[in-house]
Formats: sequence, C-alpha cells, structure tokens
Amino acid sequence: MSRQFVVRRPLPEFTLWEKMASGRAVFSFDFEMTARCNLDCRHCYINLPAGDRAAKKRELGADEIGRLGGEAAALGAVWCLITGGEPLLRKDFFDVYRALHRRGLLLSLFTNATLVDEEHVRFFKKYPPRDIEVTVYGVTKETYERVTRTPGSFDAFLKGLDRLLASGVNVRLKAMALRSNMHEIAAIGDFCRARTKDYYRFDPHLHLRFDRDEARNSGILAERLSPEEVARLERLDPERFGALTAACDELIAPEAPASDCRHLFRCGVGQRSFVIGPEGLLRPCLSLHHPDFLYDLRKGSVADAWTRFVPEVLKRETNRREYLEKCGTCPVVNLCLWCPAHAYLETGELDLPVEAFCRIAHARAEGLKCG
Repeated sequence: MSRQFVVRRPLPEFTLWEKMASGRAVFSFDFEMTARCNLDCRHCYINLPAGDRAAKKRELGADEIGRLGGEAAALGAVWCLITGGEPLLRKDFFDVYRALHRRGLLLSLFTNATLVDEEHVRFFKKYPPRDIEVTVYGVTKETYERVTRTPGSFDAFLKGLDRLLASGVNVRLKAMALRSNMHEIAAIGDFCRARTKDYYRFDPHLHLRFDRDEARNSGILAERLSPEEVARLERLDPERFGALTAACDELIAPEAPASDCRHLFRCGVGQRSFVIGPEGLLRPCLSLHHPDFLYDLRKGSVADAWTRFVPEVLKRETNRREYLEKCGTCPVVNLCLWCPAHAYLETGELDLPVEAFCRIAHARAEGLKCG
C-alpha cells in the first residue's frame, strides 16, 4: 500500500502519549529546507518564489540544522527526508546534507530535478542518499510547463533526471494527478515505470495552501479531480488498485460500531516521526499547520518537543457532534482524506467534516466493491 492509505482506528486503552512519554523512540523525521522553489506549480501547497528574501532570512542555517539532526538522532531517529520547496535551491545544500549525514542519518531527498547538475551527481556518488524521489508533472513540454508555469522547466527536468538515473543513485518517481495533466497520467505512469526499478505512485489529492492564500487556493480547487475521476484513475492503475483491493478488510468496515472515543488524532500522527519546517517549527505531521501545534525549536529542543509537546497535542479531544456522529463512526473513513490537519486547511476548524472528502471516500468504496 502506498503512504497515503493509513488505517485509522480508535485509540486502545493504553494511550499513545503514555507510550511515548515512557521513552518510545523517534524513527524518522522530515526536514523542509525551504519553502522557496524555482517552479510555480499550480497545485503546490507550500511554494514561495525562489528570490523571496524574507523567506530566505527565516530559514535555519546549516549549523542549526546539524544541531537539530543530532538531537533527533539522540532520540533514536535513523532516517531523515530532506524536502522543500526545492532543497537544491539553497546555496548551502551540500553543507546541510553533510551536517545531517555526519549524525549517522539515512537521508532521502525530494526534488523536482530541474537544478541537478554534474556537481550534485558527484556529491551524491560520494555521499549516497537512501533514495531521491522526483515528481513527474507531464511527459510533454506543453503539459509539464502548464503545471509548473515555468518556461524551460521541462528540458531542465529531463536533463536533471537523466543525470540522476545515469549516476546509479536510487531514484523513485511519482506524479500528482490534476486537471492540467490528467490526459497524460497513463503516459506518465509508463514513463516512470520504464525508468525506475523502484515503485511508482501517483497522488490525486491536492492539499490547500499552508499559508491560507485565497487566490492560490482557488487555483488548487480548480485543479482537483472529481470523486468519480479519482476512483476511475485508481481502478485503471493495476498496482494501486491491487493494493487497495488486498486491503479491503482493513479499509472498509462492514458496519462501523459506535465509539466513545473523542480524540481528534486517530492516525499515525506523532507516533514515530515529526516534521521540521524551514523556520525551525516542529509539528507532528506534514499537513498539521494549526498554530496550537507548532513548536519553536529555536526556543527549545527536539527532546522537549517530542517527550512533552507532541503528547500534549495528541490529547486533543472534540465534542463536536458533526464529527463524532459522522467521521468518528464512518465505515469508509480509511478511504477518506479527512483528518484534523486537512479539516483545518479546508474549513479553518480541526473537527468539521469535509463534504468533498466524503464524496471521494464513497466513490472509492463503490469502485472497490469489497466483500
């Protein structure tokens, strides 16, 4: 199953935060080196202009990042995902990578590949990452640059990707399915599977902006596929549909029992991992940007955030009947995008149902026909 399929169940009698407080180790963390990017993708939930001076000034320095990586490793972290924005945009990328590498961490990298040059290739050969994951927005210049809104980006992407593939570095390929490239999704899948020995995945779920930019959010909403289109795309992808079908018993409950559980967080948030943003704000998961759930590492430590702050976050409960009587007992909740983080981005509230997500979940369930 790909990463977006997370089975959510009510918490057991022993609480997650009690286990964490007793010394449960971190396994991994994501580090967003920057929110800035050299592309301007229509659907992006985080990107800021490459030359945004204010954003650049707020970013952690290489020494700060190395310190935080060391603190995470001391708590048991073994794997760090370097992401963005576009990480290679930072002039000190090599310094940051080495600072984390020296802590004994296995490193992965998310990049659009358009900035990859021969110096990067030599560096990755010397300090091999666990893997490098590249997003493919289209297989023609017209489609790719319709998504990225950046002239010349398609040729730069092809050159960068070819360099990575020729280097022998473990490359993973993925795609975002949106209205601007839907007509090429099948061709994108063929392109990716022909070039990587690892898995290929696509994601049709477009997050709204973390900065709540209304104009950008309007553009993202216009790029979202309909519930029926999402379900149809999944059925047309043998690997994805096979994984969903094999997990039917976990993804769809034949009859959802009533639950007294009032906890908001019922997924894997904060169990073994966390995210550090460009400015040093730690949060329990990638999508969770509610101000109550941000911890400033420039004023504290990773250990304090992990052992005290995150457990407090996971204690958050709700009394909102709309959630408890709908999402809280829904038999297809595991096929749904709903979670407190996504609800906040969509509605401004942590515990409001999102009708668009409901429609997608039911369309996916109908397509699976489990049982």
